[in-house]
Amino acid sequence: MMLRLMRYLLLGLVLLLVFCASALLAMRFAIHGREVRVPRLSGLTPADAERVAMAQGLVLSIESRFYTVGIPEGRIASQSPAPGALVRRGWKVVAAESLGRQHAAIPNLIGQSQHAASINVSRRGLEIGSVGMLHWPGAQPGTVVAQSPSPNAKDVASPRINLLVAAPDNTQKYVMPSFLGKSLGDVTVALENAGFTVGEVRMLNAGPFSRDAATRPASGTVTKQRPSAGQKVGAGTVIDLDVHP
Repeated sequence: MMLRLMRYLLLGLVLLLVFCASALLAMRFAIHGREVRVPRLSGLTPADAERVAMAQGLVLSIESRFYTVGIPEGRIASQSPAPGALVRRGWKVVAAESLGRQHAAIPNLIGQSQHAASINVSRRGLEIGSVGMLHWPGAQPGTVVAQSPSPNAKDVASPRINLLVAAPDNTQKYVMPSFLGKSLGDVTVALENAGFTVGEVRMLNAGPFSRDAATRPASGTVTKQRPSAGQKVGAGTVIDLDVHP
């Protein structure tokens, strides 16, 4: 009786092992059965490349363009994943289209408005890339102050030109310091060196003072200023002062 029971247990264990092995084999076959190798798309037109990719169950996405010497304009220049890579069906293949040899000179856009620069670039068959804003002293707000690639650059890979544009509010801001109690001569020199303008200077008594000389403002010292300390001001702001006679 015990021997028969052991035989049944052993037979059940063998059947279980066979079932697990069959399941693993079927799963592996199912997974690998949905895998395909990425075809070579380089040199094909976008339409032909899409047909080849679809035949393998893949999706083609052309996401960039650049100049190249070896591949004619309008053909696939690069792809990812690379040809021969093993991927699952439905995988997206990212490709870049060739613009052929560079045929457009990079224009000089510095000093132009952003709108004018965009028109200039489009007329040459180029594109505007990223646009950055920066405070640029002396530049007209909204004008191009730098570009990449530089004007008349050669051997450029991308048709995109990146721009750096003077910020709309191109005035650098400062926090007004306190000049109270300082001599008019020192304050005038400090303001002019910082790029500000000294405006109206009024000789006014700041009010009743104690007879104690230690608390009385010295002659020629600033008792009031406009704008007041702590306010934000731009370069060239006119500063008015009241001075104790």
